[in-house]
Order: sequence, then C-alpha cells, then structure tokens
Amino acid sequence: MAGMADELNLASVRLANGATVVDAGISVTGSLEAGRLMGEACLAGCGKVSWSEISLNGEVFPGVRVVVDRPKAGCMASQYAGWAVSLDDDGTGSTYFAMGSGPARMLYGSEPIFEHLNCSEDSDSAAIILEGSALPTAAVADKIAEACKVAPEKLCILIAPTASLAGSVQISARVVETGLHKLHELDFDLDAVLSGYGTCPVSPVAKDDLKAIGRTNDAVLYGGSVWYTVDCPDEDVERIIEQVPSGSSSDYGMLFYDLFKRYDGDFYKIDPMLFSPAMVTINNARSGRTFTAGRVNAEMYARSCAS
Repeated sequence: MAGMADELNLASVRLANGATVVDAGISVTGSLEAGRLMGEACLAGCGKVSWSEISLNGEVFPGVRVVVDRPKAGCMASQYAGWAVSLDDDGTGSTYFAMGSGPARMLYGSEPIFEHLNCSEDSDSAAIILEGSALPTAAVADKIAEACKVAPEKLCILIAPTASLAGSVQISARVVETGLHKLHELDFDLDAVLSGYGTCPVSPVAKDDLKAIGRTNDAVLYGGSVWYTVDCPDEDVERIIEQVPSGSSSDYGMLFYDLFKRYDGDFYKIDPMLFSPAMVTINNARSGRTFTAGRVNAEMYARSCAS
C-alpha cells in the first residue's frame, strides 16, 4: 500500500524510531481500494476481500465479498479488533487511543481471547491496523513494538478513522469475523469452522466518527449475510443457530447511533448478542444439512444510510 500511495490517496511516513505509518484517511482522503486492501491486511493473508453489489429491496448498494478459509486464525487471531492501544502520554502531552487489529495481535497475544484460541506466533516484524482519529507518534509505535517483541523499524502501522472511505470498507469487511466472534460467545467450537463467506454493504461516509460508528455497525447488523461451513454434530449447530443473527438480541431494531446514545456512549451496556450479521447460514459438511436464521433488514439499512 505504501508503494501505491499516489494511486490509493495514502501517505506513508517513517517515524523517528524507524516505524512506518501508512495513513489511509486522517491527513489524506484515502480511497475505497485502500479500504479493501486494509481489510485484507487485517486478515493476515488468511482471506480475500473483493467488491460486490448488494441488492436490498430493489436498491443496489456498494458492498464487499469476504472469503476466509482459515477463519480462526484470520478472523479471531488477527482481524478481531481486540487490542485497545492506549498511551497516557504519546510524546506530545496528549492521551492516545485506537482500536488495534491485524497480525500484530498474534505477536502480542495478551488479550483474554487468546486463552481460548490456542495459537501463537513469533516474528521479527509486525503489522498492526488501527481504527483511530489521530496518527500514532514514535512513543505509541515504541509501545506497540515492545508488546510485539520487535524492533520499532520492523513495525508497520496502518490507520484510518471510522469516518473515512477506507474506514467504511474495512469495517464492512469484518462481516465474517463478527459472526465468528458471536459463535465464540455462544461456546461453539471454532476449530469446527472450516470456512467463512460473507457479503456486506459499505456504508456512506459519515460527517464524524460517532455517526460513522453508527452507520458501519448498521451495515453489518442489518445488511450483512454470512455462510459458514462446519464439521461437527448437527446438534451443535441446532443449539446455537437461532441465537447467532443480530435479530436475536433484545437491542435489535434501533439504529446503532440511537442505541449508542441511549446507553450514554458505553459499548459495554449494549447487549453483546447484538453484534452479529443480519443473516447466518451454516452448512454442516459432516451431515450435509444446512441451517439458516435471521434476515437482512433493508428498511433499517436504508434508514441508516439516510440518517
């Protein structure tokens, strides 16, 4: 991406400590294609993100198609934004915060979810994707590099805000990961998941990050569809299938921005069962049976785009 900075409307800079920062939307415009590549970077080479058209009630929306054939590694050990990168003083006297995902999470390995994933990795280089509104400083890069046990000059940081072209795309590209995380929350064996396929509309860029958080979540909650192929007893799928889609949550049916305000901006007050694609299909390769639950809600997604 850094090598295609002009074509992708990116900026690539080398920090004083040698770390590379690729800006996909803070001081630059970024691009849709930068967001697609950002989505693939999050998957650590375990999946592909391509363009798609999503038809909802006769309207056509831009969207992404995501294919992941190493879902536990690509989605849960890499793409899941489980690393809260923060520093009380980022070297400028300010507090820094961004959500981190990507292959560097495997090197860090200290998030609680890694206790369940049974996977680890060593490397002399690291790549992290940040969702944030401020460019990281050398002090932030030093903290990340230390956590990953790599030299700062071997660290690459890719960043875009939620309210950006790249931000909208890379969040929609998390549709397979979002459903997989829901399966994990429902105590489904992730080692039984052989592959994941998903489609999701790409939400319009919002005027600020708070509005963008609402729109990008709505894209998955009301417009996302996923298909998983698994290998397990049918009863394992029957136990959870109706609980997997977002519609199983008591908080379903409100635009995410309004829901976020209702809970005073506290994600942890929102029902965790909400965070999932709208429609989920599971094909069990062991029995040949296919199970489906949920539905795409075109009306809610259209409302979100217009909000």
